[in-house]
Amino acid sequence: MTAPNFSSASVLDALNWRYATKMFDASKKIPTDTWSALEQSLVLAPSSFGLEPWKFFVVDDTAVRAKLLEASWKQAQVVEASHLVVLAIKTGLSEADVDRAMARTAEVRDASLESLQGFGNVIKNFMKNVPDVDGWSTRQTYIALGQLMVSAALLGIDTCPIEGFMPAQYDEILGLSEMGYHSVVVCAAGYRSEADKYAHLPKVRFPVEDKVQHI
Repeated sequence: MTAPNFSSASVLDALNWRYATKMFDASKKIPTDTWSALEQSLVLAPSSFGLEPWKFFVVDDTAVRAKLLEASWKQAQVVEASHLVVLAIKTGLSEADVDRAMARTAEVRDASLESLQGFGNVIKNFMKNVPDVDGWSTRQTYIALGQLMVSAALLGIDTCPIEGFMPAQYDEILGLSEMGYHSVVVCAAGYRSEADKYAHLPKVRFPVEDKVQHI
């Protein structure tokens, strides 16, 4: 597989164009093929040991999204955006999850489970020494969020990450607890409204030399 051919300028243009969209144009929907690529960007997100301790719930049902609005401090992005993704962790990650990951690796790479046993044991030992596995999984999930947002920007799709919601209520409305998952962060995606004043404001960041230091 050859390396992609994005220019430095095109990547920076996309990232400067991106902002946390406050108002979406509810009449505009993300094309199916574009959304499929964004779903794949989530699946392709890196995770420690390749465990993928998450699942991404795309909420299509407008009635359900209306319920989520109440559990999101009435942030309109939840119902106005073309798509809404709830990024959730698999709670209580266990050795069985490690075994499943090793089995998948063996399948995809045409390797024997025996050849992966040592690696699997390393992961299991690591997990035994992590004081808060769910906290670790939560931090992993933000990697996927970042990848989704950058991928969207490169495709000209607006996003808004949302932490201002009530996870317990989301879990109840979506039935996540029964499935063994817990909501961590939400991302709305679609197209910005021309009425969103934040779309026209300069991006505020400290200078590179203030935030990046070479040692």
